[in-house]
Amino acid sequence: MSEQLSLFNPEEQRPQTVSEVTRYIRQLFERDLKMQAVWIEGEVSNYKRAASGHLYFSLKDEDAQLKCVMWRTTAVRLVFEPAHGDRVIVWGSINVYEPQGVYQMYVEVMQPAGIGDLNRQFELLKSKLAADGLFDEEKKKPIPAFPRKIGIVTSPDAAGFRDVLNILSRRYPVAEIILSPTQVQGDTAPPLIVRAIENLNQRSDIDVMLIVRGGGSLEDLWCFNDERVVRAVAASKIPTVTGVGHEIDFTLVDFAADVRAPTPSAAAEIATPNSEDILYDVRDYQKRMASAVDTLLEGCRDTLEGQKRTLRLLSPQNQINRLRQQMDDLSTRSANAARVLTRQQRQELAALQKRLEAANPENILKRGYAIVTRAGDGLRMNSVQQAAPGTGIVVKLQDGNLNAVVKERKTDE
Repeated sequence: MSEQLSLFNPEEQRPQTVSEVTRYIRQLFERDLKMQAVWIEGEVSNYKRAASGHLYFSLKDEDAQLKCVMWRTTAVRLVFEPAHGDRVIVWGSINVYEPQGVYQMYVEVMQPAGIGDLNRQFELLKSKLAADGLFDEEKKKPIPAFPRKIGIVTSPDAAGFRDVLNILSRRYPVAEIILSPTQVQGDTAPPLIVRAIENLNQRSDIDVMLIVRGGGSLEDLWCFNDERVVRAVAASKIPTVTGVGHEIDFTLVDFAADVRAPTPSAAAEIATPNSEDILYDVRDYQKRMASAVDTLLEGCRDTLEGQKRTLRLLSPQNQINRLRQQMDDLSTRSANAARVLTRQQRQELAALQKRLEAANPENILKRGYAIVTRAGDGLRMNSVQQAAPGTGIVVKLQDGNLNAVVKERKTDE
């Protein structure tokens, strides 16, 4: 015992407290490795699911009973609902619950009892590994779309290996195949499978790893249910695809792998693209690219033509030509306006001439009228008041003048 566990010293007079004794007993349980990983079979009694989701029950047989606790985070993984009187097999650790001073089991795995030995081992180990997080989906790695090197863990003599090679050579012949040989059956197979997986993981150029084996009985495939093999698959840094057995066969490595395929051939198909599909896609991309380039070029041509038109409109020569045309147009409009103005002025002049001719005294005289002026000063007379009797006057007629003297002045009343 270490110094921490040296609780009871006969020479010490001070009595121990209840807490000290209980803590000492708890430490005894914790130091005992057998109590930290134990399988127990018993009958469920006083089963209760608390509102928190934790399970509280007892396991009993003819002579004893053991209190058990299963926390909610573990209980959610149960595939069945225990009931009073059920016989179950549990796995977990035993420790002391100090507040009540009782020892109890903290259950991490629970399965119904009474199934076949291999099936029971399978289910119990599956529950244990699931509780350890080996099967968590968030830990799954994606499979690369175009692997360059494919590692295969199998026996070189296995029929499944030949099927995988046939599929790979047909679907994706450009990939390089790296075989990591191993036994795939028997009690000596698990460590060899683990070593084959580790050998591939020591390389840095493997893109995906196939773990394959053909069909067989549960016993034939049992090496793929070995805990060491499952943990090696879960720890692989290389994305893994398993194809073990037939479609109806499930092994624990299937749950730990990144992808499970129903057969070896299916594993090869999942891990690689189909070269014919790739060729079809490439040709389709070529057509779409050519169409896109044509569309782009057509758009560029339209843009270029538009820019040419804009450049022509903005060019100095085009500006000069447009100004010349405007000058010609202005000249034409000016000449037309001048002609119209000249015509209008001629018409106005003709009208004025007609009015002037109409007002010309000569013309008036032709119509029988006369112009009278005083002989002395030539004043044109338009009133009788401008000439007194005896005043000399000149009467201008159409064809000459008459000299006369006013004899009498008479006004119109």
